[in-house]
Amino acid sequence: MQAANRLQKSLRKREPAFGAWQMLPGTNLARVICRSSPSPDWLLVDLEHGNISDDSMHEIVAASAACGVSPIVRVPEGQSWMIKRALDSGAHGILVPVLETVQDAKNIVQYSKLPPVGTRGLESLLAVEKLVEQHPHGGKVKQLTGAKYAQQANDSLVIAVQIETKSALENVKEIAAVPGIDVLFIGPFDLGINIGRPISSPDQMDPELVDAIQSIHDAAQSAGKATGIYCDTGEQAREYANRGFHMVSAITDMIGIRKVFNQAFTATK
Repeated sequence: MQAANRLQKSLRKREPAFGAWQMLPGTNLARVICRSSPSPDWLLVDLEHGNISDDSMHEIVAASAACGVSPIVRVPEGQSWMIKRALDSGAHGILVPVLETVQDAKNIVQYSKLPPVGTRGLESLLAVEKLVEQHPHGGKVKQLTGAKYAQQANDSLVIAVQIETKSALENVKEIAAVPGIDVLFIGPFDLGINIGRPISSPDQMDPELVDAIQSIHDAAQSAGKATGIYCDTGEQAREYANRGFHMVSAITDMIGIRKVFNQAFTATK
């Protein structure tokens, strides 16, 4: 399982893993994103703010995994049934938004791990296919059995939590120390709003927000955890990667589509 999880391999090597953000449904869109470049390591399937249903999530997870890109599902909330649905689809990891407390972080780990570590129920029939070891352009297939999934899932799936509220920021060191949390992921726009420093321009963040982002990164590093952050552009993503961030988004489908169409129609004038 670990060999098939491209995001986790990068995180364990402490190398930057660049990803794309999908808000619109469709497996064709997922494949276009994943095959747009050799660079995408992960695809975020956004169930919190995106227009993606449960069945669409299953299909997008399968499509991105078949492209050799790790599907990561952002669940709407940290509820046990939402986490279960995401992981049972075969997602290589989850991103949980709106974290508030240390207990929230502990609950997320509990819901994500199989016994005896956690309380997640086992149903691997749909999940195993998305974690086979196979080069996306052919080669020998190393199948994964349900028994092996059960043995390896706790150590092979990425658990990322979003630090985007004032409460989570205040408790960030304690949250980072929770066993089983792999990534502290920063949602800069929500974090800015929640601490009273909203972003008017990504290139002109308030100094207090800049300091908050750095404090989250420092807490993650001190705890031996990875740091992630949402970015709108590849240039922003490279900047944060150069600063030691690990799980970094480079583009969102809706932003990218709007930008390309705008460029095309501007060129017609």
